[in-house]
Amino acid sequence: MKTIVISPTYNEKKNIEELIKRVLNSYKNIEILIVDDNSPDGTADVVKLLMKNNSKIHILERSAKLGLGTAYCAGFKWALDNGYQRIIQIDADMSHNPDDIGKLLAESKTSDVVIGSRYIDGVNVVNWPLSRLILSYSANLYARIVTGLPVSDATGGFKCFRNTVLESIDLSSINSEGYSFQIEMNFISWVKGYRIKEI
Repeated sequence: MKTIVISPTYNEKKNIEELIKRVLNSYKNIEILIVDDNSPDGTADVVKLLMKNNSKIHILERSAKLGLGTAYCAGFKWALDNGYQRIIQIDADMSHNPDDIGKLLAESKTSDVVIGSRYIDGVNVVNWPLSRLILSYSANLYARIVTGLPVSDATGGFKCFRNTVLESIDLSSINSEGYSFQIEMNFISWVKGYRIKEI
């Protein structure tokens, strides 16, 4: 399967090289797309320097900080236009472990959307302040109650989509951001009848 990892960035210069190298060194048949929102710290410059020696690195530069949701949607469109069949979301701040990408891909053989869940088996979060943990957990509880979405971690940003899922969604109509973007994408996938799996 032609696979790409997408990571939106804004001022991630200190992390971006490590993320790219860990993804590409661990998975020989995977490529990576950085969607940069004109980071003033020079994140895009680091990426473009790495691109000179590796054709598996791609960048999509945007004119300003336009938000996580639209960054992912722009990345999804780019991936679909370029024929990728598995599209993985990952945060650039290293809060998601690139070593777990293989687990998402393995599960995607039988599932349409695979979520790297923080809450499927208790609380699996490292180095978060209590306030952030409470906000995240409460947002997930609220999402389950209001939408009926049968997902423990609806707000998580570490996941894998099959291209068929994203092709069925009007990405230009997605306007939500942050936590709500993740919930909306999961909810639409669920309503459309796609198989969602948390691991």
